[in-house]
Amino acid sequence: MTRFAAIADVHGNALALEAVLADIERMGITDVVNLGDHVGGPLEAARTADLLMARGFPSVRGNHDRMVVQKSNTPLGLSDQAALAQLRPHHLDWLRAMPPTLLWRGEVLLCHGTPTSDDTYWMERVEANGSVRMAAQAEIEAEAKGCDHPVILCGHTHIPRAVRLRDGRLIVNPGSVGLPAYDHDVPRPHVMETGAPDARYAILQKTGRHWSAALRQVVYDHEAMASMARKAGRLDWAQGLSTGWMR
Repeated sequence: MTRFAAIADVHGNALALEAVLADIERMGITDVVNLGDHVGGPLEAARTADLLMARGFPSVRGNHDRMVVQKSNTPLGLSDQAALAQLRPHHLDWLRAMPPTLLWRGEVLLCHGTPTSDDTYWMERVEANGSVRMAAQAEIEAEAKGCDHPVILCGHTHIPRAVRLRDGRLIVNPGSVGLPAYDHDVPRPHVMETGAPDARYAILQKTGRHWSAALRQVVYDHEAMASMARKAGRLDWAQGLSTGWMR
């Protein structure tokens, strides 16, 4: 039997990360993979980077990681500006060294959004009116073409989800360690909400030839991080961190 944990979208929430890592240790799991968006946000980017760097998990970069380190004429958003202000050169070198995708142990493909894009939603779709729905089976499978691995892991949407394709492949989004709800304006204004302030991750298990996933929620002191967001003037983050809702 093979077991490992998958984390994603920590977004500088060091307290949630510590809680998840402690839960993983209690579960007796020693292997962890990380699906990106490690530091973007107004919380504790540098402390989060230090925690992750010390562990050396196999990791891919997320869209916010890319934006923090890329040289571009496009100005950074408030969350990435806040993260960049905390990070030191060695943190940025660590982020730059991450690949956009990674094949782990020959069976598990790691990506952030989809295998070809770090800022594309895979298993969710935003409708013209801003409502969010689960993607149709054919839409999900279209993004998996050419990825002939039994397990594909993604993040980005912060919504925990495990989908079994018709050919048996398993696609898993472990949810977000550090940000359970957010609002966004691409491709049009919408909100992503989990409905609980808990930290999320997934446990993947292979028994014989078959893979399965368990999506876990971890209670932690989310109000401490919501208070940090308020002090930074980010009431949107405070709302999401405090409740898991944006409304």
